[in-house]
Amino acid sequence: MSKGYWVVRVSVKNADNYPAYLAAAKPAFEKFKARFLVRGGKYTAPEGTPRDRNVVVEFQDYDTALACYQSPEYQRARDIRMANAETDFLIVEGGRG
Repeated sequence: MSKGYWVVRVSVKNADNYPAYLAAAKPAFEKFKARFLVRGGKYTAPEGTPRDRNVVVEFQDYDTALACYQSPEYQRARDIRMANAETDFLIVEGGRG
C-alpha cells in the first residue's frame, strides 16, 4: 500500500497568530499519526511562484491523509490557518515504484 502525503506551500501573513494554527492542528496530527518529513528549510524554486515555507507530511496511506484533512479536528485548525496564511495544499498518493 502506498503512503499518502500532504504537500503544502505556505506564506504566513500574520506570524503572531500562526502558532495558534499549529496548536489547533496537533490533535489531528496525533490522531492520524502524521509524520513530518519536511518543515521549512532551504529550498530553490527554479519554476513557478514560491512561498515562504514548504511542508511535506506523511500518512499511512492516501485515505488516512484525506481523512485527517477532512476531520473536525483539522477543519477547526484550517480555519485559523486560512485567516493567517496563504497556502497551496495538495493531498497525494505516493508512487508505487
